[in-house]
Amino acid sequence: MINIGILVFDEVEELDFVGPFEVLSYVNKIKTDSVNVWLIGIDEKIIRGYNGLRFFTDYTIDSCPHLDVLVVPGGQGRKIAMKNIKILNFIKSRYTELKYLSSVCTGSLIIASTGLLKYKHATTYHTAFDELSEMGVIVEKSKVVQDGNIITGAGVSSGIDVGLYLLSKLFDEATAQQAADKIEYIWHKD
Repeated sequence: MINIGILVFDEVEELDFVGPFEVLSYVNKIKTDSVNVWLIGIDEKIIRGYNGLRFFTDYTIDSCPHLDVLVVPGGQGRKIAMKNIKILNFIKSRYTELKYLSSVCTGSLIIASTGLLKYKHATTYHTAFDELSEMGVIVEKSKVVQDGNIITGAGVSSGIDVGLYLLSKLFDEATAQQAADKIEYIWHKD
């Protein structure tokens, strides 16, 4: 069983985490009981996304079990999250156990705040290219960028692409394509 955590926080952009959550969870319909996908929060409370969606997490940073993959979404809340020592320490401490660390949209700025993206290739939301570059990251204008075991996605909708890309790495390209077909999404692998 592959354990996937999606870090969430107040004012997270909803599609940034719901897109990969849907795609990564969908693989269980193709390969029964192959992944757990959990929402991980800072503490136990109702989280409110940027557009008003309210939801609960499965675990807190302190109670989170072993993870194979960690996805870090973005949104307006990232401005506070990227300065939150508890979040940054969680990402850094879990990094050594992860098969993949991933981000969607401006979530790459949170990862960059840990220092893990310094001198690495990554992408983010197009209006944040300069900010990411100023953090010592080599910015690429691409939907999905992988450098080592860090995978970053561009804008909000790229969470779906990041999810499919992760499936292609965790399983194979055929499984990822099958998930894309089932959710009726045209996946441009390049």
